[in-house]
Amino acid sequence: MESAKSSPICNPNANGLSNPPLKLKLCFLAPLTEMPTSPSPSSTPAAAKAELDSSKMTMNESDDDGLALPASTLDALKEFYAERDARADEFNKLKVQAEAIHAAIDKDEMKPLSMDAFTEDWNESQFWYADETAELYTKLMLEGATSDMTVAVVSTPSVFVALKNALNAAPPEQPKPKLILLEHDKRFNVFPEFVYYDFAQPLKLPDHLKGTCDRIICDPPFLSEDCQTKAALTVRWLARPLSPDTEQQQPRLIVCTGERMKDLVTRVYRAFGLRTTDYDPVHARQLGNEFYCYANFESPSWRWREGA
Repeated sequence: MESAKSSPICNPNANGLSNPPLKLKLCFLAPLTEMPTSPSPSSTPAAAKAELDSSKMTMNESDDDGLALPASTLDALKEFYAERDARADEFNKLKVQAEAIHAAIDKDEMKPLSMDAFTEDWNESQFWYADETAELYTKLMLEGATSDMTVAVVSTPSVFVALKNALNAAPPEQPKPKLILLEHDKRFNVFPEFVYYDFAQPLKLPDHLKGTCDRIICDPPFLSEDCQTKAALTVRWLARPLSPDTEQQQPRLIVCTGERMKDLVTRVYRAFGLRTTDYDPVHARQLGNEFYCYANFESPSWRWREGA
């Protein structure tokens, strides 16, 4: 800090005398009073409502200062807080539900997970799949899977939720592969399978995941060459390498992205044998861009697109 300039009150020479009086008046700075601490945010909807009502009363009583808000503004504010608290309650329920499923507690009583609690964030370029598409991808990811396999879901949380529901509803004797979700949106860390993922750092992932995945589905968040290429680096890093001593098959791969990425996608995934299928993914909200499904296998649900 800069040192403070002396003032006439505190400077004994300020009276203009060449020799200061023998008796000096000591100057003391008044102690700073402690700033009041801000109240903690409301932890419950009831507390938030009480706080809002109190604020409304205070503002209505301060008409002399002209600080009262219009009723329409207060109603909008109240609606905002109510929606925020409802969303927080929904997330708390979802977290408890996800943890209970992970611990295999009362599976028969667990309700299916839903994407309704996760609103699409356009800043994250999020557009959830319709149930029919998420369930089809789930079926193909689990088809023929064994308990020692790992299914990786990269930037495709709606398919991850569908996979969780399918495995939770499966009979005990059905093989259940391990799931991992690579996702940038930290709202999904309510699931124990969540692994934070930033496509800008495609290999910044836990070392133990390298070369462990037998089934991979990927939907890169952006239709750019940079994003698509880096997502492909992640997929190659995750994929289990082929062993010449076994009859191991190529990892099953589905990539969903825009039609205009076709040439780039088929090139960067050439080692996987990825091709364009004739299946058109369906999103919960209509998109302006035409989307393609690319895969390295055929199924009853699709064939290779002509000219692919």
